[in-house]
Amino acid sequence: MKTFNDPQVFARVKRLPPHLSVIMSQLREAARDFGSDLIDFSTAHPEGEVPDPVLEASRRALEDRRAPRDRDSRGGPALRSAAAAWLSRRYGVEVDPEREVVATSGNAEGIGHALLAMLQEGETLLAPDPSAPLHAFGAVLAGGEALPVSVGPGIDFMDSLFAASEKADRRPRGLIVNFPANPTAAVATPELLQKIVRFAEARALFILSDLAYGDLVFDGGRAPSLLQVPGARERTLEFFSLSTSYRLGGLRIGLAAGNHALASALFRVKSYLDPGGLPAVSQAAAVAALTSCDEFPDKVCTSYRQRRDALVRHFGAAGWAVPAPPATPFAFAPIPEPLRHHGSLEFTRRLAREVGVLAAPGIAFGGAGEGHVRLALLEEEERIRIAAERLEPWLKKTSAEPRPSHTPVPRPERA
Repeated sequence: MKTFNDPQVFARVKRLPPHLSVIMSQLREAARDFGSDLIDFSTAHPEGEVPDPVLEASRRALEDRRAPRDRDSRGGPALRSAAAAWLSRRYGVEVDPEREVVATSGNAEGIGHALLAMLQEGETLLAPDPSAPLHAFGAVLAGGEALPVSVGPGIDFMDSLFAASEKADRRPRGLIVNFPANPTAAVATPELLQKIVRFAEARALFILSDLAYGDLVFDGGRAPSLLQVPGARERTLEFFSLSTSYRLGGLRIGLAAGNHALASALFRVKSYLDPGGLPAVSQAAAVAALTSCDEFPDKVCTSYRQRRDALVRHFGAAGWAVPAPPATPFAFAPIPEPLRHHGSLEFTRRLAREVGVLAAPGIAFGGAGEGHVRLALLEEEERIRIAAERLEPWLKKTSAEPRPSHTPVPRPERA
């Protein structure tokens, strides 16, 4: 009788490295001795004030004992209409809530389901590198392959696109873009977005645009939407998130909007994998956020900017130069040179175990992320200052350690 002892007997699983969430669980375990003194820079969703209209709408939905009988995996009509009106106010983009809007359980779920719908076995997808794990490995989940496109400060994204496309053995089917970018915080100009659309038009590519952090630009105003570019609507599905901008991370609320055929393809797959759609409480909270809280993201952006400035200042004084991110809830910091030979995974393990500071290793975001650490702007300034006070003597001590002639880069343990 056949038995199963190794998950990697399944070919698709074998191609997937441990997800960032698994790696972070291992790092938390390494830091368990610090208990409540652990300082966490691993996640982007801070605790704090939630808009009053959202709280009131959620309370009413919880108290309503009538079970909804018309749950729609696209999201209810009220949510899709609120989303369409929000897109019109915020970006000047007009969409049909019936045909061109789908509510998702966060952007990762939405993009993953979209790739299942749009990629065939063996097809390729241009995806940023480094990037959020789903951007790179969503193609693998769909039976395809991601072609890495270098992205980050100082990198010409169009040069990267052309280079990746020319090297491809198979013609790409689609393209994922993520500006402002996780983890690098790179920001796109309207001119760059126009070039991306022209690139996709010339190659008949679909575009999935992850605009999760469009509200979190620290200088120069809100990030542009790809749907604002002429011609983008013919081939683009754009994903928006309420998790960070409205502090609704626990409710997992995302929105997809754009080309009706791409939205319908996403809906078809989602109707099988998530037929009930978002819970009533999440939908009520989303409607309230989209209709009554337009100024709230500016308040959230201000708090992240203050944390960014504190992180750059205090870590710099401690001996770790962290480049100031222009956007997003993240700083993508090069590992200090004397410790770079450890690799990002071992460096973050030591940070967790010896300093009680939790950060995400750059290797979890793709090969181009190695040599870096992602620091989420989660903690308030006092906790950032305490982290820096711990870091300063540790950095001096570990930098003075004998450097081995060869240090193998450790890999995450598989769960």
